[in-house]
Amino acid sequence: MALVRPRTNAVLYALLGTVCAASDLISKHLVFRWRGNPIQHNEWWIVEGFFGVETSLNNGALFGMGQGLQYVFAAMSLVALSGICWWLFRVNGLDDRWLTVALALVSGGIIGNLVDRLGLDKLADTPPGYQHAVRDWILFRFGDFTWPNFNLADSYLVCGAIMLMGHALWLDRHEDK
Repeated sequence: MALVRPRTNAVLYALLGTVCAASDLISKHLVFRWRGNPIQHNEWWIVEGFFGVETSLNNGALFGMGQGLQYVFAAMSLVALSGICWWLFRVNGLDDRWLTVALALVSGGIIGNLVDRLGLDKLADTPPGYQHAVRDWILFRFGDFTWPNFNLADSYLVCGAIMLMGHALWLDRHEDK
């Protein structure tokens, strides 16, 4: 009976990670086909002046840091995915449902952005120098402040990271007792 949960969690990890990566890649593909590559003022508002769609290309990482280091970030992504698989399948990470879900979200986000960094699924008119950029399209604006554009993969990464922090804090509390 002990093997049922890890096996079930392995299936959950694979399915959730696949759904996250696929939803990110499909959304980017559809939005970039619809709105095209970034141009000046290509916002399309869902909630006027607050939430909308605007395509952008990011050659860096979080908030555009590390511009031009796409290959370094791609290599780091592969190392992170390897570490996640090791953690899940070799260190009994699959024994914990919360951890499995968190790592599936992180993995799906990594894969979604890795596909971009490898230069796959780009429009024919992608500007030179941006063939390996991450495609972002979600736009939030708060008055005069515009949050850096992001995509579903980024959202999955953040949610997974928050879950991992919660998991670590919860474990620390319960191990002390």
